[in-house]
Amino acid sequence: MNQTASLFSYAVGESLSADDLMTAGERIWNLERLFNLREGFARKDDVLPPRLLEEPMPSGPAKGNIVELDHLLQDYYRTREWDERGVPTSEKLARLGLSEEGKTGK
Repeated sequence: MNQTASLFSYAVGESLSADDLMTAGERIWNLERLFNLREGFARKDDVLPPRLLEEPMPSGPAKGNIVELDHLLQDYYRTREWDERGVPTSEKLARLGLSEEGKTGK
């Protein structure tokens, strides 16, 4: 990641660290989520292809299992610091320097 930050800094003429790039990516990801929520998307839209939800895994460590989407989403939302509906928390937005404009309760 440090090499990517160096190349990016060289290309744009502004010094950015790997942490700066990671924060920028996190801001983008959360802004995209807020936009989608504003446009009516919700937890029900966070899905996987039916094959992963219905057909057991054919091989590997998860052989015979199917994806338990509810558990997966709970862990994913917690990792992203979003609430149980997939909405970024106020604390997360504040840490990223983002406004809560566009944040919905949908």
